[in-house]
Amino acid sequence: MGEEGYIKFNCSHDKAPAFPIEKLNDLIEWRQKCYSLGLIGMYPNGIGFGNISERSSPGSKNFIISGSATGGIPQLTPAHFTEVTSVEFEKNFLTCNGPIVASSESMTHAAIYESDKKINAIIHIHHKGFWDYLLNKVPTTSKDAAYGTPEMAKEVFRLFSLKKKWGKKLIAMAGHEEGIVSFGANLKEAGEALLREYKEFEKNKK
Repeated sequence: MGEEGYIKFNCSHDKAPAFPIEKLNDLIEWRQKCYSLGLIGMYPNGIGFGNISERSSPGSKNFIISGSATGGIPQLTPAHFTEVTSVEFEKNFLTCNGPIVASSESMTHAAIYESDKKINAIIHIHHKGFWDYLLNKVPTTSKDAAYGTPEMAKEVFRLFSLKKKWGKKLIAMAGHEEGIVSFGANLKEAGEALLREYKEFEKNKK
């Protein structure tokens, strides 16, 4: 897990003031729920994992996401979020505005948002046992696609192009050990989809 959290895309970051906390309340609340369960956090080597995002407004191509290297911070504030304003998948390039550089998983979030206009929120977590449990039981990306790369974005596009029913609103990332993504029309839907399946995993584990 030594490379977790390292940004693999090229990024143009324009330093800008933080969003008002009223706009970030749901992001902070759901991120805290995941952090309290250890689904977002930090590895013993000091590398953080997990992130969360929401479209800047329904239908917008822009989205607000937790920043790079914030996984291990116990309580996020507006200073830990930024807005991704454009993504060029083929060029492996994105732009963001805010007090911090966007998460290393921003390209994957962007691919999900582009794949389905009804999705307005995404949560990315890590958990080895839960990941093992979900692999190939939910839509699963290729093991050859690394996190934060155009290849992972292409895998996301491929999964959505299959037009299968997304009953659980989850993706397992085979090439990103421990990586799981949930999504929904809003953060409540994305969060509940994740926690519902996580509770099922915990129950079956006993």
